[in-house]
Amino acid sequence: MRTTSAIGRIPVRDVRPAVDCGRRPAKAVVGETFEVTATVFREGHDAVAANVVLTDPDGRHGPWTPMRELEPGSDRWGAEATPDAVGLWTYRVEAWSDPVTTWRRIAGVKVPAGIDTGLVLEEGGDLYARAARGVPKDAGRAVVMAAARTLRDDSLPPEERLAAALTPEVEAVLSRHPLRQLVTASTRLPLLVERERALFGSWYEFFPRSEGTPQQPHGTFRTAARRLPAIAAMGFDVVYLPPIHPIGTTFRKGRNNT
Repeated sequence: MRTTSAIGRIPVRDVRPAVDCGRRPAKAVVGETFEVTATVFREGHDAVAANVVLTDPDGRHGPWTPMRELEPGSDRWGAEATPDAVGLWTYRVEAWSDPVTTWRRIAGVKVPAGIDTGLVLEEGGDLYARAARGVPKDAGRAVVMAAARTLRDDSLPPEERLAAALTPEVEAVLSRHPLRQLVTASTRLPLLVERERALFGSWYEFFPRSEGTPQQPHGTFRTAARRLPAIAAMGFDVVYLPPIHPIGTTFRKGRNNT
């Protein structure tokens, strides 16, 4: 019986890069920045946001990487990620409802127009207080709580109450520690991160046996090593050794016959 995984309230579709629908890993090298994109949308008019979660070979999650809408109204989001170690990584996209941005849009229209001003600002105060609870104490919680108190202070002019919630300081804290609702995560996709030499290189096919001396016609690794500086001087940075087999040796039924 086939089963279909459930789709959250905020679908995350067509995550890229994806090789063979995620059955094979995408590839990068250490320190290489690559873009992760996805289609993210939801019903209604509330704001959505998304981020990339990059997980290293030891299972540790990378830093918060917010995504941006690549073209307004396109529902296509993207962000850049940079792995910093060799190994098999994974990445996924998380999409979520952004109630703070939704409120800012509403307040930016209703407060200047004098529509439901008291209700809108009171709701904003409750929302910012809830957002502050998700901010660590040493990461700016007090800044968000101060904005919440100002929003609730009906002794102040409405414009002043609203302005307190839109300062760059408050915006910076909430961009690092957003209030997320209805979080929907995509499938984890594999990412194989290799050393930089895997990205490019000039290879020289080298036969150590051919690097002998008059006294020892059949070369060894020791005699072959003397030619490495000359190979490097020609611009090669990778030496490829083809399979080496003892001359005149065959193997039959598990016995070594010479």
